[in-house]
Amino acid sequence: MKAFFRLFLATLSLLVFLTSGALAAQRLKLSTTTSTDNSGLLRAILPAFEEKCDCVVDVVAVGTGKALKVAENGDVDVTLVHARGLEDAFVAAGFGVNRRDVMYNDFVVVGPAADPAKLSEAEDLQDVMKRLAQGRTRFVSRGDASGTHVMEQSLWKDAGVKPVGRWYVEAGQGMGEVLTMANELQAYALTDRATYIAFQGRIELPIAYEGDSRLFNPYGVIAVNPARHPHVNYEKAMAFIAYLTSPEGQQAIADFKVNRQQLFFLFE
Repeated sequence: MKAFFRLFLATLSLLVFLTSGALAAQRLKLSTTTSTDNSGLLRAILPAFEEKCDCVVDVVAVGTGKALKVAENGDVDVTLVHARGLEDAFVAAGFGVNRRDVMYNDFVVVGPAADPAKLSEAEDLQDVMKRLAQGRTRFVSRGDASGTHVMEQSLWKDAGVKPVGRWYVEAGQGMGEVLTMANELQAYALTDRATYIAFQGRIELPIAYEGDSRLFNPYGVIAVNPARHPHVNYEKAMAFIAYLTSPEGQQAIADFKVNRQQLFFLFE
């Protein structure tokens, strides 16, 4: 009886060891921008991928700059972000491989319904930024090196404006938090359209300016370079990239809607 009990314990221990190892090998670490998380896209598309690849995706949702830094350190296996200049630099430095276009939408400027900066009368995007800098009301910036923050900084530069003063609020927060803060302050903010649509009903800021080609917002996916970080799960990372760019993954992205509105669009 004792021999049987010892054999049972040994078999149970082996099963626990093997199961633990299998579970560890089936996890994929993804760093991504807050917009893919705040919009609900990840919750909509990840379950199908997890079932297909028999893995669990651990998501780190931060600004694009931080998402790429986490990937640069080898703390994730793959990254999904939206700042093409930063993405290209990341790949050129040898931290990432196999970048692929995934989807796009655009940025919009939202603000108080009264539109104290008179953005509705602006001639173009440069005029929009100059009107905002007049400080008639506050502007809430991400201030976090995210893709949205990078875009915002480039827009100020193009307009020849240096945003300083009490009117300019650097939140250092994600897009959802910035929209909430802007709503509370009745301030303007630059946001990706997907997060804005997802937050309709929670905020009362209409779109003050949209439609300029400079507000184009593409997303790319990149595997962390296994030559730089041999421990990364490169196989699962490439499976994730293959899924996002496959007909099945692309259809799932295109089908994702909030309030009957499509949030992300596919490249032709």
